[in-house]
Amino acid sequence: MMSLIRFWRDEVGGPLVEAAIVVPIFLLFAFGSVDFLYGYYQWTAATKAVEVGARLAAVSDPVASGLNTIPAGALSSTVFLGDPMPDFEVTCSGAGAGTCTCTRGTCTGFGAYSATAMNTLLFGRGSSRCDDATLYYQAGMCDILRQITAANVKVVYSQTGLGFAGRAAGPVPTITVSLQGLNFHFLFLNGLLGFADITMPPFATTITGEALNSGAVP
Repeated sequence: MMSLIRFWRDEVGGPLVEAAIVVPIFLLFAFGSVDFLYGYYQWTAATKAVEVGARLAAVSDPVASGLNTIPAGALSSTVFLGDPMPDFEVTCSGAGAGTCTCTRGTCTGFGAYSATAMNTLLFGRGSSRCDDATLYYQAGMCDILRQITAANVKVVYSQTGLGFAGRAAGPVPTITVSLQGLNFHFLFLNGLLGFADITMPPFATTITGEALNSGAVP
């Protein structure tokens, strides 16, 4: 009976029990903090990447391959040299094989989807892969956030009223570059608690087109 009482009152193993309870909670909090900070980094990087993509799109060959070389009367038989550019909007998506479609107005002469132009937005000028930019002005979107692929990128060229029919460098559209279908990836919580990746909301940046020629300086 006395042995049982002594066993019941024995506190020698108390700290071990406390540690067994507290340590997992502490580790879960620590790893969770790292994951959420990494999620914040991914959000910030995606925001910066779409800004870089929009800037490149403004001064590079358009993803709609003929946009910077359309002739004066291509958009309409009644449009002549020096006339205001008719209203148009063309949307290019890198999903699948890549497409450019007319989503408003008349887009005759805009050409087909250019994978080369899309790769310029993704990888930067003169590059075909991520993580090789040595200067900021050489960076593409996936240099900022590696998980970005062409399937995540959409580019919309919209007439703004700037420029004129027959302009040597083509129209001066508003360019909207957006990212969609990106996921927050959890490093630790995915394995510890089975947290699935969470889809980020779309990101978009709009800028006015400039040279629309890859010979320009970004």
